[in-house]
Amino acid sequence: MTVDTVTAADRVIMAELPRRASRRQRAVHALAYATLRRFFELCIQVNERGWLTPRQMLFIANNFDLLAVPLRPARGTRIEPVRFEHCRAEWVLPASVSAPAEMAEPAAILYLHGGGLVSCGLNTHRRMVARIAAAAGVPLLNVDYRQIPRAHVRESVQDCLTGYRHLLEQGIPAQRIILAGDSAGGGLAFSLALVLREQALPMPAAIVALAPWADYDVTGKIAHANDHTEAILRGAVFGMPAQWGIAVDGLLDPLLSPVNHDFAGLPPALIQVGAGEVLLADAELLAQRYAAAGIPLRLQLWEQAVHVFQVAADILPDARDAIADIGAFMRGELARAAAKDAAAWAEKTSA
Repeated sequence: MTVDTVTAADRVIMAELPRRASRRQRAVHALAYATLRRFFELCIQVNERGWLTPRQMLFIANNFDLLAVPLRPARGTRIEPVRFEHCRAEWVLPASVSAPAEMAEPAAILYLHGGGLVSCGLNTHRRMVARIAAAAGVPLLNVDYRQIPRAHVRESVQDCLTGYRHLLEQGIPAQRIILAGDSAGGGLAFSLALVLREQALPMPAAIVALAPWADYDVTGKIAHANDHTEAILRGAVFGMPAQWGIAVDGLLDPLLSPVNHDFAGLPPALIQVGAGEVLLADAELLAQRYAAAGIPLRLQLWEQAVHVFQVAADILPDARDAIADIGAFMRGELARAAAKDAAAWAEKTSA
């Protein structure tokens, strides 16, 4: 099912409604609203009333990834650590997926994890990204970019760029690379694509973003109707990391937010977001930029989906369907890029 939702000039982005929410999806949404939303509302109060300092709150958030060490990907998944100058990364290789060096036509997913630029990491996301890699049939490099307070978002983007350059240096053509990420990482994927364009580096085949945080100004999120239906993260929650480590002297540079740029030249994209999420506000802005630039975009709205519900694929059929859609989209874009290259080569050799 599709419905017109986003327009720019004479162009329209059709939002997809992939399926009705399962009973489990609805139950998880209700439970999250009753618990996690309350928890994050308490975090807002703690910050506003100064019960903990930003440094103390960041210490807790920065170390959350350690709690996820027991979360392991499916049996047979190989993990190969990679060390960069300023951050680490790891290859995630499901049993059915070969390493790039073992592939006749090397390809890769460059994944940027979420966490509001202050939390999460390789441990929290390893199980979900392994599912995505298996669905796409492509090896995945997960980059543990620097976060607040260790780095400003500009440096986070540079770490993502380091990961992208690493793939190119490994002999993986840009047209065989897909950028992907969730929440803060979804926003970073678009920021990275803008940096690639600025530096005249080759563009990847596509971008996949799960509930991307792409506007660091929280005004639109707080004003959005979904601020009342959001199951976990109200708009004000995103104001905390913006205040702690993105704003400089209390001022936000609008150009740090990818939604405030022209998207001409960016690759096709798939965005998945909960229909009731507050980050639908950011997804709508991204869709407007894509429509204005005339670039293909698939915008999927998932009913009763909590933030990055794909991480719960072990228990949610909706999440498994979403990851299957991601895999199909990635395979399709890689095949499209290969066909384009073959056509260009045939034209060159026949000239």
